[in-house]
Amino acid sequence: MAYENLARLAQVMDTLRSPGGCPWDSEQSHQSLLKYLLEESYEFIEAVESGNSEDMREELGDILLQVYFHSRIAQEDNENPFSVDDVAKGVIEKLISRHPHVFSDKKVNSSAEVLENWEEIKRREKSRTSAHDGVPTGQPALTLASKLIYRASKNELSTPEHPVEKIEVNEAALGDQLLSLISWAIANNLDPEVALRKAALKYRDAMSQEESG
Repeated sequence: MAYENLARLAQVMDTLRSPGGCPWDSEQSHQSLLKYLLEESYEFIEAVESGNSEDMREELGDILLQVYFHSRIAQEDNENPFSVDDVAKGVIEKLISRHPHVFSDKKVNSSAEVLENWEEIKRREKSRTSAHDGVPTGQPALTLASKLIYRASKNELSTPEHPVEKIEVNEAALGDQLLSLISWAIANNLDPEVALRKAALKYRDAMSQEESG
């Protein structure tokens, strides 16, 4: 299978960014492009949820453009430049390293073990000392809280108590409960995103205290 269009995309991006190219493209920075990366990611999520393959292809292209755009900007860095090929090389090395059950002689019995191996290898590679190291705090509060609790459970740390009132164990019931709680927060002039973020960061600090003994 040929991938000449990937090389051509790099050439097009280089032309747009180079002298004589596009004034708008040449003015952009990593910081100015961040909003577009988020926007395109959300649009791809919407396309997946709609099941429209044509929209998925288009939105993936927009995300790919962001990867090439950021990589092209990075080539101009005087201290630590890198190209889109360097990005691809890093991904290849990561995939091989974190799939020893495929590229080496590691044995696994389930996808759950694959995830556990991935997290353990990642922890060693990055020399992480805390369960919450590497969890980006800038992500939405719900995904932040979910990731922190997942990391805590995998490292045998304390997790927040479950609701006193039992709810039916399925996504629909959980969604209804979350929606109801958000509605209650809005009715009481509370920002659920801010509230959950503060609680998640407080929980992260508690994880650190528990780890330190």
